Amino acid sequence: MDKVRVGVLGSTGSVGQRYVNMLRDHPWFELTALSASASSVGKRYRDASKWVLDTGMPEWAADMTVIAADPKEFKKAGVELVFSALPSEVAKAVESEMVDAGFAVVADTSAHRMDPDVPIVIPEVNSQHLDAIEGQRKRGKRGLIVTGPNCTTSGLAMSLKPVQISYGLKTVLVSTMQALSGAGFFGVPSMAIVDNLVPYIKNEEEKVQQEVLKILGDYEGGFKQARIRVGASCQRVCVLDGHTEAVFMVTEKAASPEEVARCMEKFEGEPQRLRLPSAPMPPIIVRKEPDRPQPRLDRMAGSPERARGMATVVGRIRREEALENGIKYVLLSHNTIRGAAGNAILIAELLKAKDMI
Repeated sequence: MDKVRVGVLGSTGSVGQRYVNMLRDHPWFELTALSASASSVGKRYRDASKWVLDTGMPEWAADMTVIAADPKEFKKAGVELVFSALPSEVAKAVESEMVDAGFAVVADTSAHRMDPDVPIVIPEVNSQHLDAIEGQRKRGKRGLIVTGPNCTTSGLAMSLKPVQISYGLKTVLVSTMQALSGAGFFGVPSMAIVDNLVPYIKNEEEKVQQEVLKILGDYEGGFKQARIRVGASCQRVCVLDGHTEAVFMVTEKAASPEEVARCMEKFEGEPQRLRLPSAPMPPIIVRKEPDRPQPRLDRMAGSPERARGMATVVGRIRREEALENGIKYVLLSHNTIRGAAGNAILIAELLKAKDMI
């Protein structure tokens, strides 16, 4: 199998580094272009990037020269598929330029998530939304664009999907405890977060509410929002990686905690059926212990080895007596892997498996 040549926009940031790390020795993709801001262009990646991961920087990447986020430069590098981890303030224009130049773009950014012809994809949850690509082509786009969800939305929608299928959903309320890496390496000053919790993350609650409805809705030539009431409260906590979320939901049909646990444990999606390289087996892990999941213990859950950090871990599934048909649980999802680079790579694997790139 010939490998697809890929490039990364925003390669020096924390999510960009996840791409570099997760694409090492990938069986289907070859990383041939790394881009970053103008101040990094022309430098070797090792000099442009302050590496923050606990794995070493791959030597082949360290010696690559950082190029501009310019479609012409990406074409010179032979790139066919573009991963975007750009800052939100520049993402919309650059990603649009890449699509207009004929590239397939898989983006982590929020810039195009709510566009009427762009799907927000979690491959296990709504792979059928890739049908929207045909709509993009009918509207004259030379390339294509697919987005992944906000890092908070990813684990939430994953855990909700099997319940939606088996019992239906009326209301979902979530309170999140979000890791520092979600704000980027320089996002939260140490003096603001040590011995503290910040009960506000700009635009986060709105993103969760909007994205869940689009992801769990239908696509029939256009997106139809799921008929679920969704509310969110988002907090930043002093944890490095891994978003923890306390979920309260009201199901349409009554379900016991044991039934909810079973439907989550049995859940699989198209990536599992296709045995995609980065697909976690299973996608949802249900823990029985009363004090799990925990970020330090569970954020890297997932097998096989390439899927570490890709599983959503759920625990403390129990009744919520204050709500009719109420269920509550806690989930953990790795925000820069499952919630960003890893999900995007899995989207790209699905696109390739379906001969869409």
